[in-house]
Amino acid sequence: MEPMVDSGKPSAGDKTRRAPRLLPFSQRRSTNLSPVYGRFVGFMRILLPTIATALIVLVALWPQLSDQQQRFAISPTKITQEAARGLMMKNSVFSGVDRRKRPYTVTADSARITGKNNADLVLTEPKADVLLKDGSWVALTARQGNYDRDNKLLQLRGAVNLFHDAGYEFQSESAAVDLMAGDAQGTDPVRGQGPFGNIEAEGFVLRNRGARIIFTGRAKLVLHPGQVKGK
Repeated sequence: MEPMVDSGKPSAGDKTRRAPRLLPFSQRRSTNLSPVYGRFVGFMRILLPTIATALIVLVALWPQLSDQQQRFAISPTKITQEAARGLMMKNSVFSGVDRRKRPYTVTADSARITGKNNADLVLTEPKADVLLKDGSWVALTARQGNYDRDNKLLQLRGAVNLFHDAGYEFQSESAAVDLMAGDAQGTDPVRGQGPFGNIEAEGFVLRNRGARIIFTGRAKLVLHPGQVKGK
């Protein structure tokens, strides 16, 4: 038997069992990529530049946005009770109903809080309108006034005028009005006129929203001819 000599060359059988040739790493990686990963890479190529552009624009516009926010921002301000007493309200309106559910309205050019409980007001150019049961009305005006919102009391002073829908008008320098009871009174001299004639007195008392008017102290009445029934 002759000994086998290895020449170092692969035989024909070895060629059939030869291992496959290896590809470079970059080529093998690309061939193993799944379709999902490929779509993800394509999406990120679009998204990342878009985000970068948006950030650049935001950085450029941020100073202007900050200025606008400071200019138009509205923040609540805490007001102490002491500071609230000095506040003034323009074109003030206060309304309610009396004990008989009849409406009344108090208006003023301005109102300033003075009381400790914020219920006392100083009014300029006040006006009180009171509606009567039959649909008529009584109005009082003055230069100055004080209004107690808790007790519904109105103090008028300075050129006080009282107008009644029936055609009566009275002038005095002061008057106290109880809006809940519908009464008013004054202790300063009063002058008045109406369909009946003219009257002067040292004071007056108005009851039930003008249904009854009493003139107090020394009074002088001048009747117009033909205005008294039975004459």
